[in-house]
Amino acid sequence: MSIQLKPEQEAALKKMKNGCILNGGTGSGKSITALAYYFYSNGGIFSNGYYIPMPDDGEGTPPDLYIITTAHKRDTREWDGDMINFLLSTDPSINIYSNTVVVDSWNNIHKYTEVKNAFFIFDEQRTVGRGTWAKSFIKISRNNEWILLTATPGDKWPDFIPIFIANGFYKNRTEFNRRHIVYSAFSSYPKIDRYVDTGRLIRLRDSILVNMDVQRHTVQHHLYISVEYNKDTYKDIQKNRWNYTKDEPIQNASELCYELRKCVNGDLSRIDSIIDILHERKKAIIFYNFDYERDILLEYLPKLCTVNEWNGHKHQELPDGDSWAYLVQYTAGCEGWNCIKTDTIIFYSQNYSYKTMMQAIGRIDRLNTPFIDLYYYHLKSKAPIDLAIGRALAQKKKFNETKWVNSFA
Repeated sequence: MSIQLKPEQEAALKKMKNGCILNGGTGSGKSITALAYYFYSNGGIFSNGYYIPMPDDGEGTPPDLYIITTAHKRDTREWDGDMINFLLSTDPSINIYSNTVVVDSWNNIHKYTEVKNAFFIFDEQRTVGRGTWAKSFIKISRNNEWILLTATPGDKWPDFIPIFIANGFYKNRTEFNRRHIVYSAFSSYPKIDRYVDTGRLIRLRDSILVNMDVQRHTVQHHLYISVEYNKDTYKDIQKNRWNYTKDEPIQNASELCYELRKCVNGDLSRIDSIIDILHERKKAIIFYNFDYERDILLEYLPKLCTVNEWNGHKHQELPDGDSWAYLVQYTAGCEGWNCIKTDTIIFYSQNYSYKTMMQAIGRIDRLNTPFIDLYYYHLKSKAPIDLAIGRALAQKKKFNETKWVNSFA
């Protein structure tokens, strides 16, 4: 057994503390660094090839370990490979300690709100907003030690509110709003005009953010493939605001953008380009947004190679063999799993979110990948909506449908 941390991981380990956010790029080794923090902070030692276990009194030392992660990571037991380095396991017959080890998904976080005196690793940040996940996270944080792992820390102050509350910086969301938010006086609903005392917010964020920039051996190559679209149909939809599928007027900006994207992304020049890429690369992950895109991919690709999927319809594993395509819907699978079987990702269409795109890119850029050169194929047309989404992503922003539609309305 050998635990080999990179210098960047060792440096991050020294800065970590209860309630911190370990911020490392996708594939940077956050999982093993988090486990090392749990191991060392509870008295374990690994030095010069010698493994000295954590003290175990059978009465809460070491504390129970709960890992809250994505359903995909839980189901594929991805954490098992890192835990075994520390002789930890969800299987009591393998775990050398008397503590309980649980790996579960964010969907089940509410089950653990009554747990006390344990250690939680929250993998892949899901604490934003006001929903059940954020509320459960805050409740758990009050009675347990915890750390949070992310490759994409929040880029807006509301993203940090639950974490600030969990660290005791604010009593609740109301106190945060009172101290830092000025609402617009000219809006019929609560609309944030600006934030105040941001110096304090920056200081608080920096006090819990532990950055881990691991030196990689990989080189990313991003190739942009030009594809076509039906210009006449596109102009007709935009001008007449008519949904030809439902045969009724388009009601809002979201519906208009959906119909324009369907016109653009449904063009068969995209599947032609994908077939060409697969003939060359042989094995590829293909990210897409909508079911109609999936339908096109499933109509043509099985004639060419083995096709497996991860989406709301199917949860299949990565294919084996010499030629395959793995179809992944962005929302279902942009994070929480890794692949070292291929060096190629194809983006059938762009996602609105910069964070989502970065998470998707990271699926094959792992520290343990055998590949050096990684290839990313972006299929893009010159349709106005495709160009607008691309501009937002280039600025590391999320595409705003309403703002874009209003720009030419």
